[in-house]
Amino acid sequence: MQPRDERKAAGDKPWHHLPDGTFRNPKGSPARSLARLKTAAPFFLEMLKMSGRNVVVPDGHVVPRVEALRALETHIESGGDFITWLGHASFLIRIGGVTVLTDPYLTTYAGPAGLGPRRFVKSGVSVSALPPIDLLVISHNHYDHLDERALARLAGKEHMTVVVPLNLGGFMRDRGFHNVVELDWHESHEMGGVTATALPVVHWSRRSGFDTNRTLWAGFALKSEGHHLFFGGDSGYGPVFSEIGETYGPFDTALLGIGAYEPRAMMKASHATPEEAVQMGRDLKAQRIVGMHWGTVLLTVEPPFEPPERFIKAADAAGYAAVDAWIMAIGESRPLTGWPSNA
Repeated sequence: MQPRDERKAAGDKPWHHLPDGTFRNPKGSPARSLARLKTAAPFFLEMLKMSGRNVVVPDGHVVPRVEALRALETHIESGGDFITWLGHASFLIRIGGVTVLTDPYLTTYAGPAGLGPRRFVKSGVSVSALPPIDLLVISHNHYDHLDERALARLAGKEHMTVVVPLNLGGFMRDRGFHNVVELDWHESHEMGGVTATALPVVHWSRRSGFDTNRTLWAGFALKSEGHHLFFGGDSGYGPVFSEIGETYGPFDTALLGIGAYEPRAMMKASHATPEEAVQMGRDLKAQRIVGMHWGTVLLTVEPPFEPPERFIKAADAAGYAAVDAWIMAIGESRPLTGWPSNA
């Protein structure tokens, strides 16, 4: 089903497909503004200063790997649905008996050849310790979501199914993945009783200096008989979330980015604030919201541990019970039913 105005007329390409083969955000999305140019130089100067900064990680933010792996094994043996936060936008999810891995940024640098921002905490579970993956879901091609070094170490490339947005299939096949499915927004792929649907979000794509927006970006709905989960990938806030909620909602769980939002003039068309993430959850008709895309790597200039405080405060103000607004520790696993409150 297509949201209103997504297609101009029967037989035409969708509105987000441009004549030159690139893609654009849904109608009504925030645009990059001239104010962004004024903030660019100070932003990059500040990020350069931050690159050498020692980040003080609060107690409890990371589960020791031995404990994380033991808890993960317990959840696997239980047979129920669960999620494990590996850091940033990377989750291990079991839904309807299918094991899903999202956006596996699991090694040190969010950039090519040992360049780019460096993680200040390790992934919750090492690549080598991950269980067999049935479905690999990639939201877009930025380095903090599509990690070539992690992909190279990932076992089972010949068996798992990989679902990617349009024009990313070749990238994955070139790296040894056999079963690759490209999806446009609103297209679906079913495997093992779980349907993965690519959905529009507010972002952009680039892997080098010459390929801006030549591959699509997406969020994903994962739907089994017993659970409906939204994985937001990477997104700013826009009216498209109300459209998704009306067309595909309600969702049981929504994994939403809450970090990398300052300065707003630069980031509003790419990343949501914690308050906007909560509004996304309401728009999506999500019963439970989970904060992600924070506490792993310095990408922007807000304090690295500010997002969860703002997220929990905004969720409370929006009427979410504490039990339904999750801030997880990196490496933590939680069942998707029956979890107690953060309070």
